[in-house]
Amino acid sequence: MYFRTPRLEIHPERITANAQSVIKACHDHGATVACVTKVTCAHPAVVHAFELGGADMIADSRILNLMSMANTGIPLPLMLLRIPAPSRAADVVRCADVTLNSSLQTIQLLSEAAQFLHKRHQVIVMVDVGDLREGVWPDGAIGVVKGASLLPGIDVIGLGCNLACYGGVIPSIENMNELIEIRNACRKETGLELATLSGGNSSSLPLLTAGQMPKEINHFRLGEAILLGRNVLDRSPWPGTRQDTFKLVAEVVEIARKPSVPIGDRGQNAFGETCEFEDRGIRLRAICNLGRQDVAIDGIAPEDEGILVVGGSSDHLILDVEEAHQTVKLGQEIAFYPNYAALLALSTSPYVQKVVVRG
Repeated sequence: MYFRTPRLEIHPERITANAQSVIKACHDHGATVACVTKVTCAHPAVVHAFELGGADMIADSRILNLMSMANTGIPLPLMLLRIPAPSRAADVVRCADVTLNSSLQTIQLLSEAAQFLHKRHQVIVMVDVGDLREGVWPDGAIGVVKGASLLPGIDVIGLGCNLACYGGVIPSIENMNELIEIRNACRKETGLELATLSGGNSSSLPLLTAGQMPKEINHFRLGEAILLGRNVLDRSPWPGTRQDTFKLVAEVVEIARKPSVPIGDRGQNAFGETCEFEDRGIRLRAICNLGRQDVAIDGIAPEDEGILVVGGSSDHLILDVEEAHQTVKLGQEIAFYPNYAALLALSTSPYVQKVVVRG
């Protein structure tokens, strides 16, 4: 089979091994895991790798991805990560078993959709414990939980929080205990069990593996730690995982010796940026068939450590290959390892071929 460039190579067996390692730590704590597929647009090979790795449910932020998975008959429950849009309530109930919510009005619309579709829909009420992204403020949690518990077709199964996304607030014993205390107050007021306490994303793993995660926190939403094998607090390799789960491959379309600083008066580039350039003299430069429309260019690391990513435009990636470990020629393929932002863009771009590599 011919594989064109640019392409994203996916190694599902490596992802499965990462999942087994990370999920085991969560299961040993007594927690279930929702494996997050959004960064790969729910690629079927990744979904299956999560299944084999022991996922308890699959989570995604895009309704189209959940619909795609629902249509394939995936045996695991599906969770919508992003707060449901009121206008998409019926679609949400059709494709997701569980949603994260912070608005009683939206839950009311989910209730109406559930009744119309003759389904029951599970809801986790999100509480903002400091990161300032989604979530009801702590003093409003009881009202939302109580109101949602009275709605037909709705099962309020617990509370959750999100950290280290918008504000970069790190999960701690203090903010986890705050979530527990809010759950206990809601229990007392409503009589609901609220058995699920979803304690966040991959950023919660350091607290968990340090043995400091409260036992009441029993659900995690994990993506990057498994898919890229990274500690999301500092992007260091996560113990027991591999980081070569995805590889970007691009092709050299020009190779020439050129100055390292543009010549002439300069203004903004095509993206409204005013750039500074280091004068490294005349260098051997390569252009690859990849650009900002496909990838976050500052998020890719060349496999050949002698190659330097200089910059890029919409369609072209510019490399300094003067010190490449192998001679770079026209038509040659050059490989890169993507970080989270780069993987997200590559997965979303229709111009990048996705190739599953077995073994």
